[in-house]
Amino acid sequence: MKKSFMSTLVAGLLLGGVSMVSMSAAVAEEPRRPQCIAPAQPGGGFDLTCRLAQEGLKAAGQLKEAMRIVYMPGGIGAVAYNHVVAQKPDDGSTVIAFSGGSLLNLAQGKFGKYNVDDVRWVSAIGSDFGVAVVRDDSPYKTLKELMAAFKADPSKIVLGAGGTVGSQDWMKAALTAKAADVDYKKMRFVAFEGGGEAITALRGGHIQAYMGDAAEAFTMLEGGAPIRVLAVFNEERLPGKLSSVPTAKEQGFDINWPIIRGFYVGPKVSDAQYQWWSDAFKKTQESPEFADLQKKQGLFPFNKTGADLDSYVKERVKAYAELANSFGLIKK
Repeated sequence: MKKSFMSTLVAGLLLGGVSMVSMSAAVAEEPRRPQCIAPAQPGGGFDLTCRLAQEGLKAAGQLKEAMRIVYMPGGIGAVAYNHVVAQKPDDGSTVIAFSGGSLLNLAQGKFGKYNVDDVRWVSAIGSDFGVAVVRDDSPYKTLKELMAAFKADPSKIVLGAGGTVGSQDWMKAALTAKAADVDYKKMRFVAFEGGGEAITALRGGHIQAYMGDAAEAFTMLEGGAPIRVLAVFNEERLPGKLSSVPTAKEQGFDINWPIIRGFYVGPKVSDAQYQWWSDAFKKTQESPEFADLQKKQGLFPFNKTGADLDSYVKERVKAYAELANSFGLIKK
């Protein structure tokens, strides 16, 4: 009996060892045909997020095969979210870009029947901040001048951004209106499907100001776009090319809007595949190459992966729900 027990124990340990080795191998296996879904048209923040992952994972040696970017616009992430949860819940080769705007929409129930618990949050890839942007030939040289015109006649200032009523860009516009002592219900706001379309409208003179993101503005300035950034919605000025741009607070307006950018995967992606992505992003963020890429895209460090990110995301969704409720956006 003793021999049988020992034999069983040894066999169990050996089998356990094999399982552990197999699991380790599964965790270490690179996904085949990796792809990143950008839930908007090319040119905006989601596109930027996927491109950073594409370049960063390759530069850090985490992906040998090139990552493909797939564009899936609709509902500022809602179409992609529903597609992944309902149709590809176990696709371990695909990561989907999200932003603070995605979390804000989730907080308001704008992703249909799905909520924050219906996907697996993998990794943040950087932080961003809201900005107020005008054309470089705009008569408004400062945020104070824009606010004065806005307060004098809200109908003459058309604000535009990538998102509908209740989106994070709309929130930035609503907070701007509030700071200018303008009833947010009276502001003229035009919604676009992504930052790329909003900037096109700004350059065409269809809107007077774009309530966008610092990273987008940074890449557009790098590309020679004829725009001027009036203010950064952050407590402190940003380093680099935007260091000369004053904060809204410096100009007398208490507007602060930090933005997180990152990725999630489907709800039924295996633990091994989920861990692979989490580890890959963590190693990428620790690489010297990534810091340069992140800076190039105008993003700032925000390193959270796995359970740490999951907790953060759920806390933010709760806070966004409270903010949205204060603007009467959530029906009780």
